[in-house]
Amino acid sequence: MPRTPPVVEFLRKAIEWQALLESGEAKSQGDIAHREGISRPRVNQIMCLVRLAPEIREQILRLTDQKALRFVSEKRLRLLAQINDPVCQLERFRMLLAQV
Repeated sequence: MPRTPPVVEFLRKAIEWQALLESGEAKSQGDIAHREGISRPRVNQIMCLVRLAPEIREQILRLTDQKALRFVSEKRLRLLAQINDPVCQLERFRMLLAQV
């Protein structure tokens, strides 16, 4: 069975951590960092993936093309997440996939 691409694992973590924060099970990103044994800035980097448009998150979680999954890195997705307009995010994401 092929290994889950890191970008998919990070997105799943971000969604899981967001749920922990919303439920109150985790009080802060610092709390999550302590639980996970990683730095708070790293939690913040991963958490920014929840700012991606829902369509992008769904596509990444369903993406099976290994070449595309390697190309669509966490760093590229963090840059996309900085765009506030979800329509613009989606347009840029499609342009990114077209480069594969």
